[in-house]
Amino acid sequence: MNILVINGPNLNLLGVREPGIYGSRGFEDYLDELRKRYSSIKIDYFQSNHEGSIIDKIHEVGFTIDGIVLNAGAYTHTSVAIADAISAVKTPVIEVHISNVHRREEFRHHSYLSPSCVGVICGFGLDSYRLGVEALIEMNKKDNKETK
Repeated sequence: MNILVINGPNLNLLGVREPGIYGSRGFEDYLDELRKRYSSIKIDYFQSNHEGSIIDKIHEVGFTIDGIVLNAGAYTHTSVAIADAISAVKTPVIEVHISNVHRREEFRHHSYLSPSCVGVICGFGLDSYRLGVEALIEMNKKDNKETK
């Protein structure tokens, strides 16, 4: 199984950016732990602060890998273009957020991406990514049973 984690704008600053909201742990450290936990799965990682780069990456992998765990950051609340990219590919996408966006500013309560994603996980800190990976694993098991 091959999964890609995509992080959007400002998530390269995890560990130093607003630790009261996002925690004090850097993402690369967490990613190493995630890869060890799921050593039989290939987990790739991509981060960009640029909307077009995120769209390009979704297009690049969206027909060949088993799943995408996407934290689009602020683009969640603004990007019809990323939503369209998700809809255009066959790979299932799980939308994740570190914080509970519904307990934050009003503008963060709406996601343009959610209708295009198979599910949304928010509010569990960095563990939201693990939950996204586990959801994709379970979907893959179910798909494999149905095709046998």
